[in-house]
Amino acid sequence: MFDEKMLLDLQSTLGSHGILISFSGRFSQGIIEELGEAIMEHMKAEDRPRNDIYNVFAIFVEITHNIKKYAQSKLGSDFYDQIYSSGIVTIGRNEEGYFICSGNLVEKTDAEKLANALDALIPLDKDQLKKCYKEQRKKDLPPGSTGAGLGLIDIARKSSKPLHYSMRDMQDLEFFTLTVMV
Repeated sequence: MFDEKMLLDLQSTLGSHGILISFSGRFSQGIIEELGEAIMEHMKAEDRPRNDIYNVFAIFVEITHNIKKYAQSKLGSDFYDQIYSSGIVTIGRNEEGYFICSGNLVEKTDAEKLANALDALIPLDKDQLKKCYKEQRKKDLPPGSTGAGLGLIDIARKSSKPLHYSMRDMQDLEFFTLTVMV
């Protein structure tokens, strides 16, 4: 049973890791907007630089939309309910700056594609990321595509450090985590 001690322990754990906002579950447009607004207000109250506020907000929105769109794309999959309910995002601050850490279940074939895309982006510097972004914008969208493939590149461009990701085997699925520093 969940009680006040467990809630206090959870609050203490989040605070000790610098987590300001955390959400776990099914992402909707309303939840994304409310959480985005909350983090912007928090950062403004701390008198953070406008560019930091914009980058944290933009990365948060891109990541949460990616989780939501991915889950919606799995409608009809045997794992749809698991995938749709698996999203989590945290935003926090530590000595290096702000971090956005997210996770969600992905099908194994998609995990491999995602890892390949990230492995190609991580070693690139800011100029190379800018060039990659411009090249990607010029490409035609592949049939059945839901986007131009710019999201991860844009996240990497706004990040102050190389992206960090991991995959954890969860039997039929992989739990994908992404950490972005601003």
